[in-house]
Amino acid sequence: MVAGVVKPFLFMVSTRDWKGTEHFPTDSGFIAAGNHMTNLDPLTFAHFLYDTARPPRILAKSSLWKVPVLRTVLDRTGMIPVQRNTAGAAASLAEAVRQLRAGECVAVFPEGTLTRDPGLWPMAGKTGAARLALSSRVPVIPVAQWGPQLILPQYSKRLSLFPRKKVSMHAGPPVDLDDLYDRPLDAAVLVEATERIMAAITALLEGIRQEEAPTVRYDMRRTVKDVPTEKDPS
Repeated sequence: MVAGVVKPFLFMVSTRDWKGTEHFPTDSGFIAAGNHMTNLDPLTFAHFLYDTARPPRILAKSSLWKVPVLRTVLDRTGMIPVQRNTAGAAASLAEAVRQLRAGECVAVFPEGTLTRDPGLWPMAGKTGAARLALSSRVPVIPVAQWGPQLILPQYSKRLSLFPRKKVSMHAGPPVDLDDLYDRPLDAAVLVEATERIMAAITALLEGIRQEEAPTVRYDMRRTVKDVPTEKDPS
């Protein structure tokens, strides 16, 4: 389905700036962790991984299955729906661990939803991706993407097809979590692992955008007055 439908569509509406594919393991399962700006992200992320590594299984929020057409694509490409804050979330995690141990690539958006940062920078992540990483002990490869939001703006249902938009997908070296593997899987460890993953993704995005991210990461759990208000200069 990706090869037959998604790839031709993305080739038609975008140009590719892909880097860092040498970091993808070829002899084990791995987690690809990316930033999340628009509902098109699962498709651009899948395209990048499909062409450079192997067909990914993407953990995506269940609400994406409510989007017409996208729902069919998600199902046919083996995406794993996650219903946050329910018993189903644990089942999704268990399925992802099984896939990783079988040598598959599982892709995640650690933020858990579209970023709320005004400049579209990665915000504070949820701990699900860290829990998955520490439970499976497979490499976590950070991936930053920039450009899909030009094709499908955040919260919009209207595609901007032409002219073609540049889509940058940059992968980095594995996030170092070795010192956390043998520690109790408590809140402090999960928060630390999550921040390391988000910091690696943010650093890659800074390289793409050639600018610095806000010094304080947007966190939806903080009050509005505590949230950075930098606007996207682009």
